[in-house]
Order: sequence, then structure tokens, then C-alpha cells
Amino acid sequence: MTASRWTAIYLITGGILAAILVALIAATPRTEDGIDWFAPMIPGGWMAWTFPVALFFYVIACLLILFTLLAIRFPETPRRGVLRIETTRGDRLFISLLGSAFLCLGWLFFFGAPLWGALILCLIYAAAVFRWV
Repeated sequence: MTASRWTAIYLITGGILAAILVALIAATPRTEDGIDWFAPMIPGGWMAWTFPVALFFYVIACLLILFTLLAIRFPETPRRGVLRIETTRGDRLFISLLGSAFLCLGWLFFFGAPLWGALILCLIYAAAVFRWV
């Protein structure tokens, strides 16, 4: 494919993802004081679909789309890291997401609610996984 075609693909994908994000923000409940970020988006629903939960799944979907485009545009050969297994970008993404889930669970067990420290730990962990695994 030519570079201009990839530019169009990137712009269209980015536009669709931005429109979905705007729709998520528009679906967030409002009160007299403004946007209630932590109120259920679907009252009486089976799951607590708050804006942070929806944003979490949105970010994972965006990562999967990004990695799919990267795999198509820039194919790679698997490499061996410190685990001595062959991994691709997608494998390293899966390992970092799975490990981050366990880091967050451990953080909740030992330290409790605000997860900002766990988020920083997860970003460091993901950078290490993509660098050395």
C-alpha cells in the first residue's frame, strides 16, 4: 500500500475511535452540578457500567486495534527475551495486560482503593515487558 493510503486508514480509524469516545462521554449521566463520572451509565443494569469502566474497555479495544494495524503495516518476526520463549508485540501486550491485572489486584489487597500507585507500577512493568521479554 502507498503511504497516502495508510494515512487515510490512520485518519479514518482515529476519527471512528474519537467518535466512540465522544459518545461515551455523552452517555455519562449528568446532574445539576455537572457530569457524574461514577454514576451508572445504565441504571439497573447487570454490571456497573460507569465511565471509568467503559473507558478501561475502550482503551483495551484501542490497543488491540493499534496493534492490529502495526502488525499489518510493519510485520515482525518473533524474538526471544528473558523468558526464553518467542514473543511478538501482541504476545508482549497480552503478558503486560495480564501481569498488570495481577499487580492491581495485589495493590488493592495490600494498599486499598486509590490505584494511582498501581497504575505507575503497571506502566513500568509494561515498559519492561516490551523491552526485555
